[in-house]
Amino acid sequence: MADFLIAPSILSADFARLGEEVDNVLAAGADVVHFDVMDNHYVPNLTVGPLVCEALRKHGVTAPIDVHLMVKPVDRLVVDFAAAGASYISFHPEASEHVDRTIALIREHGCRPGLVLNPATPLNYLDHTLGKLDLVLVMSVNPGFGGQAFIPESLEKVRAIRERITAAGLQTRVEVDGGIKVANIRDVATAGADMFVAGSAIFGSGDYAATIAAMRKELAAAAGGAAAA
Repeated sequence: MADFLIAPSILSADFARLGEEVDNVLAAGADVVHFDVMDNHYVPNLTVGPLVCEALRKHGVTAPIDVHLMVKPVDRLVVDFAAAGASYISFHPEASEHVDRTIALIREHGCRPGLVLNPATPLNYLDHTLGKLDLVLVMSVNPGFGGQAFIPESLEKVRAIRERITAAGLQTRVEVDGGIKVANIRDVATAGADMFVAGSAIFGSGDYAATIAAMRKELAAAAGGAAAA
């Protein structure tokens, strides 16, 4: 399995000092900056747009920016976020009229495409797309709000996706978003995830570095268990 990546979600950061917050969380050991983009249409909330992504790049952020589009329609914002400096762009298949076209659009604009599966979204969306994706993002909560509790049934979905990736001989990442914290990150990794979105668990803690270090310790235990098996 690929190396583990921790991706704090800026949805839980202090927006009055966002550049400083991102600098601090990266200095504390995070790997990726996760953007939750909500449009008050596909999901019942409104968050950040491409200008915030561009502002962080201008601020000096060089880490990968992982953009999760909870928007409908999708394609115009793909182009805008790619221009703003996104690294990964993931979208929900239900929000795109032509899923294959949107995947290709992301790739054409120099970003790594991902497909997002909500708790009730079936895996058959991967039947004809998995080989074209750099990541599959499993929602372990219903999209639209931060701070929700992890849905345990998500673990089985992660396992099934990892099995598909392994069987196909692919290097596709499996990312999980929703309710990730120190207490459950080992189970999520053991199920097959290698990229972890954590918002309130990190930004809501008193010590970013200590929280991320505790997550790394759990991930190391998961990797050790997998090696022993």
